[in-house]
Amino acid sequence: MNLIHKYKFKDQYIVMDVNSGAVHVVNNIVYDILDYYNEKSTEEIVSLLKNKYNEQEILEAIEDIKYLIDNEMLYTDDSQVTMDMLEGRGAIIKAMCLHVAHDCNMNCKYCFGDKGAFEGIRSLLPLETGKKAIDFLLTHSGTRRNLELDFFGGEPLMNFEVVKELVKYGREAEKQYGKNIRFTITTNGLLLDEDKSNFINENMSNVILSIDGRPEVNDKMRRTVNDKGTYDVIMENYLNFVKKRKGTYYVRGTFTRENLDFSEDVKHLVEKGFKSVSVEPVVTDLSYSYALQDEDKDRIFKEYEKLSDLFLDYHKNGKTFEFFHYNVDLNQGPCVIKRVSGCGAGTEYVAVTPEGDIYPCHQFVGNTDFLIGNVNNDHFENRLYDEFNKAHIYNKEKCNECWAKFYCSGGCHANAYNMNKDIRKPYELGCEMEKKRIECAVGIKAVISCQEEEEQICKNDCENCNL
Repeated sequence: MNLIHKYKFKDQYIVMDVNSGAVHVVNNIVYDILDYYNEKSTEEIVSLLKNKYNEQEILEAIEDIKYLIDNEMLYTDDSQVTMDMLEGRGAIIKAMCLHVAHDCNMNCKYCFGDKGAFEGIRSLLPLETGKKAIDFLLTHSGTRRNLELDFFGGEPLMNFEVVKELVKYGREAEKQYGKNIRFTITTNGLLLDEDKSNFINENMSNVILSIDGRPEVNDKMRRTVNDKGTYDVIMENYLNFVKKRKGTYYVRGTFTRENLDFSEDVKHLVEKGFKSVSVEPVVTDLSYSYALQDEDKDRIFKEYEKLSDLFLDYHKNGKTFEFFHYNVDLNQGPCVIKRVSGCGAGTEYVAVTPEGDIYPCHQFVGNTDFLIGNVNNDHFENRLYDEFNKAHIYNKEKCNECWAKFYCSGGCHANAYNMNKDIRKPYELGCEMEKKRIECAVGIKAVISCQEEEEQICKNDCENCNL
C-alpha cells in the first residue's frame, strides 16, 4: 500500500513517505498538489489550482513530485517485507524484565502493579531464583550476543543486595556463553542513597527514575505507604544521582487527567537540571477520575505542541534536553522487523516474577491467562509465541492504513489487551497521542534542520562578502 502523510508544523509543510521513511519539507505548491496527485490528471490539477498558483509553477512542482517517485522517495511500496521475515524468526529471547521485588514503599494511585504485589502476595526475589532467571535468558537467547536485563518491581531497591549479587553472577555467567548482558534498573528513588547510587552508576547501562514533575502533581499521585508526599526526598536523591551519572538515564513521569498541563511538568524537570525526560500518558480503567478520556484529546495535543515550543526555544538559546517521545531517527532507525513487530513482548522479551513465573511482559504479570512458564522448570515452551509473533502491524486491521505504523509498530500489546481485551486491537486514544507525538518529533527536526541550513547559507554569504 502506497501511503503518504502530510501536515503543517509551524511554518513548515511536511510530507512523510510511510514505507520508505523519507521525510520531505516541501513548498506550499507541492503540498497542495499532493491532495490530488493520485486521482487527477495534470490538466485537472492545473485547473483546480490555477486561481492560487500560475501554471508554470504547478507544472514544475508536478515534475518535482515525479522525481521523488522515480527515485523511490515518495509513494513507495512495502513489497520487501514478507511474512517469512516477520513470523519465521524463531523463538529467541533477548531481553528480560526481572521483578526483584513484588513489594513497594510507595502507594501510587495509578499503579498498574497493584501497589507492587501484582495481584499476588508481597514477596522478594530469592537469589537462587534470580540466578535461574539469568541462566534462562542466556540459554534461550540463541545466537544473540547482546542481551538486556531490567531490574524491576515494585521497588527493586527494597531487594538491593540480591540485585548486587545477580549483577556479579551475570557477569560471570555471560562469559561461558560469549554474551554481554546490559543491566538496567527502574526505581522510585526513596531508597536511592549514595552507596546504591555508586553501584548503579558503575553497573547499570540505563536507569529510569520515576517522578511526575511539579511537587503538587507528584505528591498527589505518588505517596508513601504512610500517605506522605515523596517529592522532596526523591528530588534530592535524583539530583545527587545524576551529578555522578556516567551512563544514560531518564526521569520518567506519568500524566493523568488531573495534570493535563503536563508540559509544565516537563519544563519543571528540565529546569531542575535533568537532561533526559519522559512523561507518559496513564492507561487505566476509564472509571477512575484520573483516567484520560477521548474528550481530553485536543487538550493533550495542545500540550504536545507547547512541549515542542519549549524544545525549540531551548535549542534556539543553545540549551538542550531530550524528551523520550521526540527522539526520532530519520537517517536510519530500527530494522524493519523492529518497526513492524515493536517491543517483542511474548517473543523476544519476557518478564519473570519473584516466584520464577514467566509472562510476556511486566504489564501482563499477575494475569494467569498469560502465564507461559517458570524458570525453575527444566522445560520451556512458549505456548503464546504464535499469538504474539503474529500480532504485528500487518495483522492489525487498524494499522494497515495508518501512516504511523512504522513508528509505533502497532502500539503496546498490554495496553491493547487492557483496553480492548485483544492484543491485535490497538488502544485508540493511545494511537492518536502517538501520532501527535510523531508529528511533533518530525516537525522539530524539520524546523531545526531548516534553521541550520539558513545559518549555513548566511555564514557562507558573510565569508564571500567583500565588504
